[in-house]
Amino acid sequence: MTLLDRYGRKIKQGEPVLEEIGVTGVRDRYSSYPSQGLTPERLATIFKEADAGDILRQAELFEEMEEKDAHLGSVLQTRKLAVAGLEWEVVAASDDKEDEKIASFVKEALFWVENWDEALIDLLDAIGKGFAVSEIMWEIDEGKVWIKELKWRHQKKFTFMPSPEYPNAGILDAPRLLTDKEPVYGEDLIPNKFVVHRYRARSGIVSRAGILRPCAYMYLFKNYTIKDWVIFNERFAMPMRIGKFSASTSEADRKVLRNAVYNLGSDAAAVISDSTVIELLEQAGKRASAEIFERLTDFCDRSMSKAVLGQTLTTEQSQGTYATARVHQMVRQDLLEADAKALAKTITMQIIRPLVEFNFGRGKSLPVFKFHYKADEDLKTLAETYGVLVRDVGFDGIPKSHIYERFGIPVPKEGEK
Repeated sequence: MTLLDRYGRKIKQGEPVLEEIGVTGVRDRYSSYPSQGLTPERLATIFKEADAGDILRQAELFEEMEEKDAHLGSVLQTRKLAVAGLEWEVVAASDDKEDEKIASFVKEALFWVENWDEALIDLLDAIGKGFAVSEIMWEIDEGKVWIKELKWRHQKKFTFMPSPEYPNAGILDAPRLLTDKEPVYGEDLIPNKFVVHRYRARSGIVSRAGILRPCAYMYLFKNYTIKDWVIFNERFAMPMRIGKFSASTSEADRKVLRNAVYNLGSDAAAVISDSTVIELLEQAGKRASAEIFERLTDFCDRSMSKAVLGQTLTTEQSQGTYATARVHQMVRQDLLEADAKALAKTITMQIIRPLVEFNFGRGKSLPVFKFHYKADEDLKTLAETYGVLVRDVGFDGIPKSHIYERFGIPVPKEGEK
């Protein structure tokens, strides 16, 4: 099969595509804003479209959810930054000199990527939306192939709809890029040009895998609650203003009274005739009603925290023992490790692999990208455990090299005190 770029030029195997493929078109600059007037029925329709492969409105909705809901955006950012902020390294495939040379070059190449830190966060966008795509902008300098930057591509630029040529194929497993030439069913992604990172919060098709799917209904209910809460505050935050006038009050005095009642909420001052009266009526039970809105909003926030972080004690001020908090923190550590491993694999196979093939040829051993995600260990407890094993149990099978490694103690050189 002959691969062509967007200009119709043949793509040579073994050479990087230097041109930008996923350019922003006129349609990409506008959104249908599906969250406006969102109802359970409309949300169900959007999800059904995504289940059939058309993820346009779902991608736009997820973007609005993350942007408009401060709590949801915060916990998602926490989840992403937990991985993006980790130290990382490139490990050579073996102790062979060539493998170490390759690993050294890859580390240097990644270091010089202009937006590497931002690119990691862009790829971690898959956590909320099921998948994330970045385009590799290759460049050639001094006879070597380098990565200039990784450009994030909005999920709405892709589709999973099967082509009518294969009506029984079902929803696609890999995204296709929507272009001016193929605006409905899209085109296959050019190999070694795009990085597709996936996240599976649940088994099934990619469009249903992101954690924003279960958060969508909480977002919807929370929006209803906040809207009602705002209306409630507008009506009952201040006492009801009632203007009274006698039957003999002139039309001019009535008009002044009407304006005074309407403006009293903001101006809090009025000049009226002594024949007219303004009364302020307190609404009974409004305090209890306000708590209902707050409780429902807190419930939605806690549900979204559980969906994103797997727990609530690190994001909510609630009662709980220290041991319970430790358990919740460990759940969050499990998510951190899973996210780090998944992203590291994507970087190794979709960024490092083509980088090595372009510069050293195919068939070379690949260096491995790794994050340092291990939680800090309680060395005091560990030392006490070793003490019990050696002193009380009489266990003598702990090598000194293991002790040096676990406690980060440098091995003394020969003759050193």
